[in-house]
Amino acid sequence: MPKFVLDAHRLIGPVPFDDLPRDPGQEMDRLGIHRACVTHTLSLYSDVHAGNEALLGLRDPRLVPVPVLLPEAFAPAQDWDVPMVRLCPARHRYELTGPTALRRLADLGVVAAIELDETSPGELLTLARRLPGLRVLLLGPGYRRLRAIGELMAEIPNLWLEIGTVNTQRGVEWLAANYGAERLVFGTGAPVMDDCGPRFLLDHLELPQADIDLIASGGSLLGQGDL
Repeated sequence: MPKFVLDAHRLIGPVPFDDLPRDPGQEMDRLGIHRACVTHTLSLYSDVHAGNEALLGLRDPRLVPVPVLLPEAFAPAQDWDVPMVRLCPARHRYELTGPTALRRLADLGVVAAIELDETSPGELLTLARRLPGLRVLLLGPGYRRLRAIGELMAEIPNLWLEIGTVNTQRGVEWLAANYGAERLVFGTGAPVMDDCGPRFLLDHLELPQADIDLIASGGSLLGQGDL
């Protein structure tokens, strides 16, 4: 079992039409997750600014804030002391490679996390060509698009992958063999997504323990010293 587990993709806050716990601590304890990078659900489903304000007011050292970045043409750049921000171009109706987004992302000194369903392989390739220094964490890739994901990882050196939904036989092992375990990151998408499955997957990977520990702690992207 890994000594330290970081969930790089977790939500906090209310979810429409569901009743979820406000404090994820108990569930994290049950699954042996020591820290979590969290985005507020208000920023995803309702009001980006209100959600970010609530998120940045958290005082739990186990929860690392991941605010949602909304590129706005005439708004000042955000001065957040965070290791990662979340991008939602499809949900918030902007172009990931549009002029405003590119200007904001060009000055971004932290990781940009984005769900695969929020963008496309072509758009991610364009983004990487325009901003080759930008570090991107691809969230919730699933397992049915492994070929496309493999092409992206081969073409974009600064792309990391969250493995929580790669729940096919030896899918994570295939990614590690071809692109390196250091570019794989543990995450769950909980509580909207199931967190037991990804945690079980982590404990049963057929990889050297050093690789499992690396994936569990954030790969080469999100080490303990960065959070």
